[in-house]
Amino acid sequence: MQNVVIKKEFVRSGITFGSALAITISWSVNHSILWAIIHGLFSWLYVLYYALTR
Repeated sequence: MQNVVIKKEFVRSGITFGSALAITISWSVNHSILWAIIHGLFSWLYVLYYALTR
């Protein structure tokens, strides 16, 4: 049971970190709050896209 709790906590932290990273990258590239919000919703997908295209 404890293993399940640890996995849920790790996933929740990963989603939060991915969103923050996507928002930071988006803001540094576009300087747009709207794009930062959109990219924050897609989080890791945008981070991977940015990493593969730069």
